[in-house]
Amino acid sequence: MSAADPLTHVRVDLGRFDANLRAVRSRVAPAETMFVVKNDAYGHGADMLVPRAIAGGVRWIGALELETALRMRGLVGDAARVFAWLLSPQDEFAAAARAGIDLGVGDREVLEAVASAGNGRPVRVHLKVDTGLNRNGVRVEDWPAFVSRAAQLEEQGRIVVTGLWSHISEASDEDDDEARGRFEVAIASARAAGLAPTVRHLAASAAAFLRPEFRYDLVRIGAFIYGISPAGGPHEGALGISPVMSLRTRVVEVRDGEAVLPLGAWHGVPRSVSSGDTRWRSEDPGRVGVGIGGRRHPVLHVDRDWMTVAALDATTDDEAVLFGPGDDGEQTATEWAEAIDTIGEEIVLKVDRRIPRVYRDAGAR
Repeated sequence: MSAADPLTHVRVDLGRFDANLRAVRSRVAPAETMFVVKNDAYGHGADMLVPRAIAGGVRWIGALELETALRMRGLVGDAARVFAWLLSPQDEFAAAARAGIDLGVGDREVLEAVASAGNGRPVRVHLKVDTGLNRNGVRVEDWPAFVSRAAQLEEQGRIVVTGLWSHISEASDEDDDEARGRFEVAIASARAAGLAPTVRHLAASAAAFLRPEFRYDLVRIGAFIYGISPAGGPHEGALGISPVMSLRTRVVEVRDGEAVLPLGAWHGVPRSVSSGDTRWRSEDPGRVGVGIGGRRHPVLHVDRDWMTVAALDATTDDEAVLFGPGDDGEQTATEWAEAIDTIGEEIVLKVDRRIPRVYRDAGAR
């Protein structure tokens, strides 16, 4: 930790980000990589990372909702396509049309609203079929009528259907295979209706990495570019990625073998990592711990704005790393998540946005 760094801060390692991006793009090629930046790039800071991703060869940005998509368009200009998919009929689709945003449409009412917003300029849309996850999308039985209507609107010059897409559960290979089968049927149905989409996308991080047949033309990657592995699945080392974010502070007090840190539930530390058991020691591999002096020190208690860890060897002003890539003895966000039955994304997203983000190139590989 530099003397100039804030007492408590989030370090975002740009070198590790670059390395992860290269690893992802190499792994999924020749499919294009869509860099997903929902929730301000998973709390890492989209304004900093998106231009870096563009410089690294990314040509698609996934922005979730329209407001973020418009901001990303202002950030990247014409250097990338920007895709938004969490839409409602009340959204400002005219602004999206003017900005050339690609819209993920999985609802008849949204389709009609989008088609009415182009003002003489066709709006780019990606039609979404529900392949079984029930995360919006047109039901399979309604799909033929939906794509038929989309073909009519395209013929009228109101939309251009540039993509077909869906989500999958990634819960099991069997479920995902069934979903892919439904997607293939939906593609055939769309083409039979006269549509000629140039982009098909089905997979997110895990399926894109592990199952080549799910890559199609484009894959939507969020967690893996940030170095967050799936809870219960292959960890970062096996995937060739490493965590970009680390949450850091300093010991402010040591009392009776417990180190006090100025971070707590109000800052996003899950209370459920508390043990309350002062007998825990850093050698216990099954517990959530904090890296101090290159060793893991188990979390004892999390209050609103402070926490304690078992640290017989700690001294005031020692650096403490709650989670990160592991260089200082800390666990990863995914390891924290696995200990409390959640996912790594939730751990990083809970970190208070008011905590300063400090950008470093230390992890370049």
